[in-house]
Amino acid sequence: MSTSTTPIAAPSRARRPWSGTRGDAVLAVAMAVVSVGLVLAMPAGPPYEPTDAVTLVVAAAGPLALIWRQTAPLVAQAGASLAIVATAAAGSPIDFLAWPAWFALFSCFVVGGRRLRAAATALAALGVAGYVAFDHGDPVSALPSIMVSFLVATLAGALASRQTRAVAAEAAHAAESRRQALEAERLLAQERGRLARELHDSLGHTVNVMVLQAGVGRRVFADNPAYAHEALGSIETAGRAALDELNRLLRVLQPDRGGTAEPFAPTLADLEEMAERIRATGRQVELRTNEVEVPAGAARAVYRIAQEALTNAVRHTPSGRIRIELRRSGSQLLLEVLNECPPLPAPVPGHGLVNMRERARLEGGELEAAPVDGGFRVRAVLPVGAAVAP
Repeated sequence: MSTSTTPIAAPSRARRPWSGTRGDAVLAVAMAVVSVGLVLAMPAGPPYEPTDAVTLVVAAAGPLALIWRQTAPLVAQAGASLAIVATAAAGSPIDFLAWPAWFALFSCFVVGGRRLRAAATALAALGVAGYVAFDHGDPVSALPSIMVSFLVATLAGALASRQTRAVAAEAAHAAESRRQALEAERLLAQERGRLARELHDSLGHTVNVMVLQAGVGRRVFADNPAYAHEALGSIETAGRAALDELNRLLRVLQPDRGGTAEPFAPTLADLEEMAERIRATGRQVELRTNEVEVPAGAARAVYRIAQEALTNAVRHTPSGRIRIELRRSGSQLLLEVLNECPPLPAPVPGHGLVNMRERARLEGGELEAAPVDGGFRVRAVLPVGAAVAP
């Protein structure tokens, strides 16, 4: 099974298609150059005053206010409107300065909500009022075109804002869909890993025990038929248990076929039965539980860890006593499986060791598996606050 290792990226704030202070600066400077160029190229005549330095400064200042059209859109609107009023009060025609004002109004309607749009509309209206009050020409005749420009700027800004929000919502939905897909894939990988651990620990243990019992029965078949018959009975019992376990896992994989699988909740009796199966292979197993009761989750972890430790013991060593001890120490549950055998090398991490450590980790505990004086020891420490001694 392969799982994706692609990390789930944190969602980033969607950028507007026209966003970027560098782009705003380029636009503002370009419009300022055009405004100043038009003032120089077409000097004002009567009834307007001749072009002077103040007119050129204001002609550049109005467009330059667009630098803040996104970071502070009201500042841009106020600057563009103020440039119109100042130009009219100075006795010069506004000419190109109307364009930055409408562009700022458009930007306010794109990026803002109701309050920003209302404030921008008020500033634009003040700019128009100042133009009508101070212009030396015939500003009243320009009111129809001003109204048309106002409607175009506001409606275009509102439509662009709606489209932008739709694009942003679609992008957010796509990002959420990708996140959910990755989360579903992660959960699926976890569930597959859990089922793989169950198959390895339960069926792997049972098959190993059956193979050992069959080998013992074959070797003593002629000399000790009764023992061979007993071994065959143990094999049959273990096989039936393996089939039951397999059916339970299949019901988990296919809940629509055969009903709902009951969670595996082993008891101390199941632990004793497992030890008895190992004894049937000819190994001496000593089990001490101190009659400790544990919650179902910790009981499953204890049972599976002990099961895998016993499987490794009978697979890798032909003889020797196996001691299993389960006890409680305060709020911790201690499980120790000692295989008394000749010195063994350090274990090579495989599915069994990985599964045991993972089960201990999922319960908030830890596991050690290493050679010790007198054999090989598996020791698990699980925090079980609910464990009680009857």
